[in-house]
Amino acid sequence: MNKTKGISIIVIIGLIVLILLAQSGKLFGGKAATEEPEMQHYTATFLDIFDTRTEIVGFATNEDEFRKQADIVKERLVFYNNLYDIYNDYEGVNNIKTINDNAGIAPVEVDDEIIALLKFSKEMYDETDGRVNVAMGSVLSIWHEYREYGSENPERAALPKLEELQAAAEHTNIEDLIIDEDAHTVYLADPEMSLDVGSTGKGFACQRVMDYCREQGMDHLLLSLGGNISGIGTRYDGTPFRVAIQNPDMDSDEEYIEKLDLEDGQCVVSSGDYQRYYVVDDKVYCHIINPDTLFPADTFAAVSILTKDSGEADALSTALYTMSLEDGMAFVNGRDDIEAMWVFHDGKKVYSDHFEESTVK
Repeated sequence: MNKTKGISIIVIIGLIVLILLAQSGKLFGGKAATEEPEMQHYTATFLDIFDTRTEIVGFATNEDEFRKQADIVKERLVFYNNLYDIYNDYEGVNNIKTINDNAGIAPVEVDDEIIALLKFSKEMYDETDGRVNVAMGSVLSIWHEYREYGSENPERAALPKLEELQAAAEHTNIEDLIIDEDAHTVYLADPEMSLDVGSTGKGFACQRVMDYCREQGMDHLLLSLGGNISGIGTRYDGTPFRVAIQNPDMDSDEEYIEKLDLEDGQCVVSSGDYQRYYVVDDKVYCHIINPDTLFPADTFAAVSILTKDSGEADALSTALYTMSLEDGMAFVNGRDDIEAMWVFHDGKKVYSDHFEESTVK
């Protein structure tokens, strides 16, 4: 996928994985790795999947054993990356871009994993009253072009005209996304419509990969896909995987604002204005667009979601970022399977009812 060049100094987007090693025992506590010498801690890092940094953390008796597992994870991630790409073509693959290219022309036969993603995305549309809408590609592509140009030419950075955005918004009706499961096809009935699965694709792929790894018998595994962090099991000594949430204030001396212990199967995802953005007249405009205003949301610096489904966490972190605090709090506290943390630009943090129960004091 095409990489947005919002800021060059950010190496790790959103969340930084902190793993308890023997040499870092003073920071986190817990058992030293030397107590279980037969199992070693390993990390693999990739920079060419979903246009972001991927980090795989696991335990194995030797590096070859771990590399085999890491290669399986990477292979599955590349599979989803190619399917969910909206910018690039791949030989022998009908992907989201193929669907967009055939809008108003013909249904496209696709892999069932694309149909699964789009069905899930429709569910998230309903769940969030339209705040997660993968049919908003016509609007998001305008912002993408302005952001790309403004990032490369900051002295000429500009905002799209509201009239241009409103005209594009006429082609975002998710009912024009026609899925035929029997024929394995997807069709966009509006020829000016396009899909953008940025709010669901990465998280959904992360969850599918972790489900696959669990089916393959893998355990003691942590995956960070550009800040979408999911775990299987625990560290080999039985202690939870520990992760840290990136401070959205990049000028702060404090790199992290919270540390969490993840239970088996839990994941945490953050959305914020410090990831992909550009600046116009000294004002930051991020990549998360409020469907009500058609302009970037700016109430919060970041929103983090803690739950057991990475796809849902990805979608809901985007949705809550565009809601008011009151509406978002009511949404989260109305469910017993998700927790959230909101961070304001002045550093203030607000938690849902039980988010702090997972934080490290």
